[in-house]
Amino acid sequence: MADADLEPEPLDASQIVAGEPVVTGKVLWESPDGRQIRGIWQITPGVVTDTEANELFVVVSGRATIEVEGGSVLEVGPGDACVLREGDRTQWTVHETLRKAYHISL
Repeated sequence: MADADLEPEPLDASQIVAGEPVVTGKVLWESPDGRQIRGIWQITPGVVTDTEANELFVVVSGRATIEVEGGSVLEVGPGDACVLREGDRTQWTVHETLRKAYHISL
């Protein structure tokens, strides 16, 4: 996973708060009904906002601070696992290019 080739996933300009972050990713598996997705996602340093899906992820490399609106502040790095809930509004401050392996439930 650390060296998997990823494809560009352009960010909406309205999500970028600071810097020039670049997102890439790759779906590794999707359930027949499209409601379960597993893959790899990467973002370069910068600050972005997002509205989350139900997601479990493990950080493969890099470091970020994830602020959940009205909730906690998560400091994540290699080996850390995190759960985000559908509808969570987040701000990601990416300190070092972050790569994660994820499972999303729609």
